[in-house]
Amino acid sequence: MFDFIKNISSTELIILVLILVILFGAKAMVGLGRTSGEAVKGLKKVKREFTEALEDDGNDKPNNN
Repeated sequence: MFDFIKNISSTELIILVLILVILFGAKAMVGLGRTSGEAVKGLKKVKREFTEALEDDGNDKPNNN
């Protein structure tokens, strides 16, 4: 579905960014970037906590010797 993204050159990417800055303003673009970064950071934290919880759950089983 998004195969066209693989074919975007650096020139086209720069033009796209310039159009977004003109339409929304540089301040809005900075805010969007900051918000996106915080969201990615939050997702990584949730993933790490979930992985740790799964590992801890596996270690709490009693040893049947």
